[in-house]
Amino acid sequence: MPPKQRQIRIEQRGSIEAIQALEHRSDEELENETRHKSAALAILGARAAERFDADKARGYFQRAIAAARPQERMQLRRMADASLALAERRPGDLKEAVERLGQAPPSGRQLLALRAIGLLVPPGSAGILARLRGIVLILILLICLIALGVGIVELVSLPFGGIGLAPGILLGLFVAIAILATIAAVGKRRRNRAQEAAGRPSG
Repeated sequence: MPPKQRQIRIEQRGSIEAIQALEHRSDEELENETRHKSAALAILGARAAERFDADKARGYFQRAIAAARPQERMQLRRMADASLALAERRPGDLKEAVERLGQAPPSGRQLLALRAIGLLVPPGSAGILARLRGIVLILILLICLIALGVGIVELVSLPFGGIGLAPGILLGLFVAIAILATIAAVGKRRRNRAQEAAGRPSG
C-alpha cells in the first residue's frame, strides 16, 4: 500500500475512534471540546439530525469539516450526507449514504417510518403544498384515531346499554390521546435503550 494512502486510512480510523470516544458526552461538553473539535461537532450534527433539525445539523457539519484535517474530510462529508438525509426525511438518500459509510443500511421498517414522518411533517425546505398535505394527513389521522376511540368506547359500553354520541366522542378523544401517549412513551423508551446501548446519554 502506498504510504500516503495508508496515512489517509490511519487518519480516518483515528477520527472514527475519536468520535466513538466522545459519543457518551453531553452536548455542552462537546461544544467545549478542543482536542477533537471536528469529531465533537460531527456528533452534535448527528444528534441534531436525529431531532430532524436540518439547519443545525448542516451548520455543525460545516464547522466540523472546516476544523478537520484534509484526510478526515471525506469521511465527515459522508457522515454529513447520511445525517442530512435523515434530518430532511429522504429515505432513499439515507440508505445510499449509510452504505457509503460502510455500515448496515436502515431496515425497511425504519425507512417506511421515515417516509411516513416526511409525509406528515415535511422538512422546512418543502414547498407549501407539501406542508398543506402534511396538515391534511395529520387531521385525517386524528379523525381516524378518534373514530377508533369511539368504537372502543361503544364496544365496551354495549353490555351496559350503550352510550350517547356526545359522551362517546369525548371518551373516544381521551382514548385517542391515551393511544398517542402510549406510542410516544414506547418510542422514547426504545430510543433511550438504543442510546444507552451505544454508550450515549439519553435525552
